[in-house]
Amino acid sequence: MDHEIDAIGLLCPLPVLRLRKRMIPLASGTRIRLLADDPAAIIDVPHFCNESGHMFHGMSEQDGHMIFIVEKR
Repeated sequence: MDHEIDAIGLLCPLPVLRLRKRMIPLASGTRIRLLADDPAAIIDVPHFCNESGHMFHGMSEQDGHMIFIVEKR
């Protein structure tokens, strides 16, 4: 994984806003792991990827939080 964002403890829309801000300077093809525990992130992250053209590679759960994998396009 190229980058990781720890958004645990942050509420909507902050996890997605941190993801968007971190992705701006990155090259296409860069992958980011986003850690979040806000239940809204299940909807927000895939929606953000769909709207902005990034690739959503999926979500898993570990230690009480979610792990999202996103690739910049």
